[in-house]
Amino acid sequence: MGMVKLIRMRVLSLLSLLVLFIPVAISVDDNAKSSMLLFMQRLSPGIVRHAGDNWGWNSSSDPCTGNWKGVSCDSTLQFVQKIVLEGLNFSGSLDADSLCIVRSLGVLSLKGNNLTGGVPGTISNCKHLTHLYLSSNNLSGQLPDGLSELGNLKRLDVSNNDFSGILPNVARISGLVTFLAQNNRLSGALPAFDFANFQQFNVSNNNFTGPVPDGKGLFGADSFGGNPGLCGNPLPNPCPSPSQHKSKKWSVSRFDAYFGYMIIGLLVTAFAVYKISSKLRQKKERNSTPKRKVRNQDITTTSSSGPNAYSSTHKNSENISEFSITSAESGASSLVVLTSPAAKDLKFEDLLRAPAELLGRGKHGTLYKVILNSGLIFVVKRIKDWRISPEEFDHRMKKVDQAKHPNVLPPIAFYCSKQEKLLVYLYQRNGSLFSLLHARRGREAVDWASRLTIAAAISDGLAFMHSKLREDGIPHGNIKSTNILFDEKAEPCVSEYGLMLAHRHEHPNRSTNKTPEQSESLSDAEVVYEATASRDGGFKDDVYRFGVVLLELLTGKMVQNNGTDLAKWVNSVVREEWTGEVFDGVLVSEGASEERMVNVLQVALRCISDVPGERPNMRVVTEMINSIKQEEERSTSSEIIFP
Repeated sequence: MGMVKLIRMRVLSLLSLLVLFIPVAISVDDNAKSSMLLFMQRLSPGIVRHAGDNWGWNSSSDPCTGNWKGVSCDSTLQFVQKIVLEGLNFSGSLDADSLCIVRSLGVLSLKGNNLTGGVPGTISNCKHLTHLYLSSNNLSGQLPDGLSELGNLKRLDVSNNDFSGILPNVARISGLVTFLAQNNRLSGALPAFDFANFQQFNVSNNNFTGPVPDGKGLFGADSFGGNPGLCGNPLPNPCPSPSQHKSKKWSVSRFDAYFGYMIIGLLVTAFAVYKISSKLRQKKERNSTPKRKVRNQDITTTSSSGPNAYSSTHKNSENISEFSITSAESGASSLVVLTSPAAKDLKFEDLLRAPAELLGRGKHGTLYKVILNSGLIFVVKRIKDWRISPEEFDHRMKKVDQAKHPNVLPPIAFYCSKQEKLLVYLYQRNGSLFSLLHARRGREAVDWASRLTIAAAISDGLAFMHSKLREDGIPHGNIKSTNILFDEKAEPCVSEYGLMLAHRHEHPNRSTNKTPEQSESLSDAEVVYEATASRDGGFKDDVYRFGVVLLELLTGKMVQNNGTDLAKWVNSVVREEWTGEVFDGVLVSEGASEERMVNVLQVALRCISDVPGERPNMRVVTEMINSIKQEEERSTSSEIIFP
């Protein structure tokens, strides 16, 4: 019995020790909890008393196990890692003295409140902070030098406040990848930032002065604009040279000398104008004949207007006489009209006679807007540097024409010779997805339901074309927002399908939407795609590029904004478990479903996988997006409304 009693006593002692140990193992340090409560009291006085049980933040519960609002902890539930209290209308102040007692804190976000006062210098004691978001409050005063002592800081956002004074030297933080300070009253010179490390940077609309640090072209004028005292690249106003600061005293003799130079210049100019006018007059007389020589090729015309197919009163106009087009050329030499009823009576001479406006030049061709006498408006794309035979071009365009889908813009005619390839489309008046997303200029932004509808329509069109043209090895090859147009019914449609397969690979530093497998330089012997050798690869490229378009819809950011690679940026944010930062602020403010935006983001991330074999095909992508869209349609309208 004595032995049994002894065993019972030891078991009871062990249980007592466990009972004492368990609360300590799953609880945040009492000192840290008390400091957090004081921090909250300063942040919004009285909130703890009136917020209710769902709020937490009281002395009778634990920050990690008591569901304190906005608090996230580590896996052991002992250390507070994140405090995210956004858009809660707090009107108090930031108590860094209390906050920084929580040594484990890595993320603090208080953006979208009404906080006043400044940022205390004791913020430097928050040594583990990696993310600090204070944007869109009423904070003021000078940013403390203590910010520059946060050596672990990666992202700092103090934008849209009323901060003033000189910026602390946050450039000394080697790991900083985001710095946003736009829309304040900060002044003085900018520190010497190393922009090579940055993914986001903006100091626009302040009072900074002096030269812009050398950004190596990574960030554009929108990151520095609104600072009248700043100068140098990428701003339009150059910095003055030392000589410009010196006063210039003009003597009479110097004035006489400059006046003499001016007279000589006028005489030379007048003589040059006379010679040019004479040459133009002679050229006009030669053009009165119905036949002329262009690049050692004969062009026979049937009109008194000559071969000036793209002559126009527009300032951006070109002349088709620059083209090497001749009926004597071997290969296809006349306009091939496809099955579109809009072009059944179209003749090549109609294009030659019609006025044309130059819409733009790209890496792979020139685009013209052509208006016929009948009132029809076409877009003609002149393709250059395409190593493809006329026979293959003819086959490719006819195959694309046969695989019709309402969300894919079909070619209506084409011309192909050894030296020239022209492709004709109907002109789409409603512009592109790129302009809809990025060229707002006071217009209302595109809502979430419309963006989801666009994504579903484009994925459906691509999936259909992939299924019809896979055996022929004809993917799109260049999916991007500028190639997604809106027809007269505001329906999105993919343009230029099948025009990129035989093009040269892009230089890795020049492509605005390149896939990882295209990021390595190729030798001259490898610059041409072979449809049979990389049949599936081209379709996987389409999936990747479509994924980037999804990211553009979700983030509202350009694919390559001042050198920032959108796909890499999104991946880096997601890796840091800060997914909410990805989404366009417009969508967040309208109350778009975060759950469905995250679902679309997951689809996009699968599409942009670095491993082509891990990317889903377009049919699977379409099914996933349509499923998300069906959920959305239960509560919102999916009609596209153009701002």
